[in-house]
Amino acid sequence: MERQEFTPKQIEAIRHIRNSLVHQGRTPSVRKLMTALGYKSPKSAQDILEQLEKKGVIKKLQSGDYQLITDPKLGVDRAQTVDVPLVGSVACGGPILAEENIEGFIPVSTAIAKPGSKHYLLRARGDSMNKAGIKDSDMILVRQQATAEDGDKVVALIDNEVTIKEYHRSNGMVVLMPRSTNQRHKPIILTHDFQVQGTVVAVVPNLG
Repeated sequence: MERQEFTPKQIEAIRHIRNSLVHQGRTPSVRKLMTALGYKSPKSAQDILEQLEKKGVIKKLQSGDYQLITDPKLGVDRAQTVDVPLVGSVACGGPILAEENIEGFIPVSTAIAKPGSKHYLLRARGDSMNKAGIKDSDMILVRQQATAEDGDKVVALIDNEVTIKEYHRSNGMVVLMPRSTNQRHKPIILTHDFQVQGTVVAVVPNLG
């Protein structure tokens, strides 16, 4: 998609939707979008959403919320990027990248999300990795893979729950280490009864 396909208000709405996904983890309400776009009527904001839905940018979900399906290239001077899925709450035991878990797609520089690998963005919860620079509500860029090297920060599936920890292997066992100022977080010792879902490539601080 090229910039000339969108009106200035549509471009402004797309950027506001993208920023809301990054910082709040969901698309803005009609009234919030109305305020952000300087409208006095919710219908004007609703019209913009319907226009973007017709153009294939967003999709209305059964919940009434919207999913950002594609992130149009809004400027010719934009750095080379790839649209990376932003994952919300992951259902127990479900695949991370199942369609119902994806809140939208965020452009990420190909210098970080390098071509040749699949990547996704995941919102961190809790403080178990705050000493490693991953704080509550930060987003992490994850390279999807099923293996890890000693010392990698990984996203792992344990007992049907997703966790972010530091990966170590020793004497046939895997130890997932927290890196936290909170002493209640303890190492998790495993054999083969878990799955690595990917390794952390970068951390995007929560600036909201």
